[in-house]
Amino acid sequence: MGMKSVTTAMLLRIAAAISAVFTAGHAMGGLKKWSPIGDNEVLRQMTTVHFQTMGATRSYLDFYLGFGWSVTVAMALHSILLWQLASPARVNGALVRPMIGTFILAIFASGAIAWWFIFPLPAIFSAALLVPLVWAYVIAR
Repeated sequence: MGMKSVTTAMLLRIAAAISAVFTAGHAMGGLKKWSPIGDNEVLRQMTTVHFQTMGATRSYLDFYLGFGWSVTVAMALHSILLWQLASPARVNGALVRPMIGTFILAIFASGAIAWWFIFPLPAIFSAALLVPLVWAYVIAR
């Protein structure tokens, strides 16, 4: 496949596939309570200490898992929207270019947050996702 045959739509579908794999990995990580360093006192406390908030009794682990699953839903949305953007990109790449730019900014920010606050793997996936998106942005017309 030569450089001339690469299209914005194709790159958006590649980005959607990378995003779907990223989403699946995030979802699999959320299937159980865990800690990168294994069972420890902090994880036990997150599980056992409950408190009342806004009419519900929750633990910090509930919040942690809930935020993680909310992120997974947003990641699935990214995957679906990237796939769907490929269709109008076939007809008018310039139309989807601002949306691609928005994805680039959001994924760059998420990757930076992952690098600084979480661990390298999600940042690496974000970087992999940026490659086809930046390429799609550049060639969209």
